[in-house]
Amino acid sequence: MNEFINRGTGLLLIDVTNSNPNGDPDRESDPRTRQDGRGEISPVSFKRKLRDLVEAKESLLWKELSEELNLPEEGFEILESKKTRRSDIRSLSSEELLKKYWDVRVFGTTFLEEETEEKGSFITSGVVQFGLGVSLDPVNIERMTTSKVLPVEDDKTKGMAPLAFRIVSYGLYAMPFFINATAAQKTRCTKKDIDLLLRLIPHAYKETASYIRPQVDIRHAFYVEHNRARGTYNDFRIIEALTPTRIANKEGPAASWKDYDEAALKRSIEELNEKLSGKTAPVVDLVENL
Repeated sequence: MNEFINRGTGLLLIDVTNSNPNGDPDRESDPRTRQDGRGEISPVSFKRKLRDLVEAKESLLWKELSEELNLPEEGFEILESKKTRRSDIRSLSSEELLKKYWDVRVFGTTFLEEETEEKGSFITSGVVQFGLGVSLDPVNIERMTTSKVLPVEDDKTKGMAPLAFRIVSYGLYAMPFFINATAAQKTRCTKKDIDLLLRLIPHAYKETASYIRPQVDIRHAFYVEHNRARGTYNDFRIIEALTPTRIANKEGPAASWKDYDEAALKRSIEELNEKLSGKTAPVVDLVENL
């Protein structure tokens, strides 16, 4: 590794308005929800957006970030891509795999290499782990039929999509993430790899917006870097302090960000920074450093 990596603790506050942040294939692409009515966003879904941003080498975002971070031209390909051919991957050694693919160094891989005398199977956890994103309150799901005119068809009903537009009217989702420096020894993850990840996070949704996700964005991306690799403060205490609360402790679905006590959140962060003094760097909001 070219630079030392410390443990990191983060929390994304993902703001969803009239959008489907993550469809559930088991429920006809309804927004994912759990039994108590709160919404979910899978870690796989979020990491997919980061991978797409790294893979889009012709985008202005990639060109700007690669120049700002002075990234080399090679070593930032994506393994989990439609362009990847399994036959090509199987010809690589573990070392070659790690050197070539950014997402393997950062997120790890469960891609199995054939066991031979020269190389064993490669199954490992990555340096960065994103937790399940769960809305702070239950969410309301709206469904409506959409239509599209097909001028070449006589039967206009063929353009109908009954109840196909399925969205969350509003939800604030909290997604924790962690940087485990110990895993970097095995995946050869570098500080530059992590710096790229942290710079990409605020752009994950705005740069990958779609018809069904027009208003999904990260309102806050809080991050705390510990003073050493094994960590210097309780992750749970950090996450709890960075999680907003409802105004007047109201319950039920929220209508907007205004339903959350922003002033209390600011006070909580100030108090947390006092406790973190000398143990970690202060809390930063990655969204403020676009």
